Amino acid sequence: MRGMFTELMVAVLLGMGIGIITGLLPGVHVNLVSVLLVTLAPSLPVAPLSLAVFIVCLGLTHTFLDAVPSIFLGAPDEDKVMAVLPGHRMLLQGEGYQAVKLTTWGSYACLLVTLILIPLSIPILPSLYGWIEPFMGYFLVAVILWMILAESGMKKLWALVIFLLSGALGLTVFELPLQQPLFPMLSGLFGASSLLLSESSKIPPQHPEKEIKLSKSMGVRTVGAGVFSGALTGLFPGLGAAQASVIGMALVGNIGIHGFLALVGGIGTVNFIFSLAALYALNKARNGAIVAVMQIVGGISFLDLLILLACSLLAGSVAVMLTLWCAKRGALLLGKIDYQKVSRGILLFISVLVLLLTSWLGMLVFIVSTCVGLLAPQLEVKRSYSMGCLLVPVMLYFL
Repeated sequence: MRGMFTELMVAVLLGMGIGIITGLLPGVHVNLVSVLLVTLAPSLPVAPLSLAVFIVCLGLTHTFLDAVPSIFLGAPDEDKVMAVLPGHRMLLQGEGYQAVKLTTWGSYACLLVTLILIPLSIPILPSLYGWIEPFMGYFLVAVILWMILAESGMKKLWALVIFLLSGALGLTVFELPLQQPLFPMLSGLFGASSLLLSESSKIPPQHPEKEIKLSKSMGVRTVGAGVFSGALTGLFPGLGAAQASVIGMALVGNIGIHGFLALVGGIGTVNFIFSLAALYALNKARNGAIVAVMQIVGGISFLDLLILLACSLLAGSVAVMLTLWCAKRGALLLGKIDYQKVSRGILLFISVLVLLLTSWLGMLVFIVSTCVGLLAPQLEVKRSYSMGCLLVPVMLYFL
């Protein structure tokens, strides 16, 4: 028993260590490590449950740490793509650390609530899944129509145009022979386009000591929406954190930039952790990391689930401190250097990563996506409509 406990703790620490690397380095995804581990698993002298703990702690730590490059560098993955624009805005106001802190708070608060709710929700998950699934596509269509119709005047038309254009982009990109289609597409739509528009800006001195607090009512609404919409992504294949952000906004309405960042942070974490509930209750894997867990251990018992959740709590608690430490160091560093040179360096860095990871075809996607990403700010509509690149394929999947 003592030997098994030691092995599990080593798995937690190693998973967190690799999660820090994948979280801080743009383009290095949890799924890459998970696939490699599945390949090596038969030759490793380690219990399957310990390998599952390693993957879960890796993925959970990643959901916290990836806020740092998303906000500071404009290099998002799917979970944090919606945080790029408001987070970048706060960065240009000297509040980059606070932006990361808000997403981290949202991640941890939603994690705690989700860990409490998972054991309670398991008995109803199969029937809930069967009831919601037939209506998911129509629900997404209704949410998007509601958002577009809420715009004023000609902005309705431009919002629809950008949504459909980005949707066509997404449908095209997913048909291309790319192993990582999301990286060049999202980096262009939300990363490079933001950097190009803000290149003339200057990052003011950052103030990590500044306090930004959400009111209790907004905090409750944000966490509630984050847990609900994040849980949907853990149940339904094809529905990711970015789509859940749109659902969350529809649920809570105007929560301001601070509440929105907390919402986005929470959704990414709930999305990952609730996939464990789907694996246990439905015997279905809803993301790449959980697919790897399923391939290594098969199904999981209730005791296995409790062990995975306990290790998740430990990893999440440490990841909060690690994320805030990295964000504080990054904020102080960014405030002392020339932002024009930084933005150009980041653009070059992302371009090289796209070329290395996805070859010339990914670079073409990156360039086209950047051009599409520049349209929304020029037409003065919300850039969230560019999420059509992910929403349209998901709608068609469910419909």
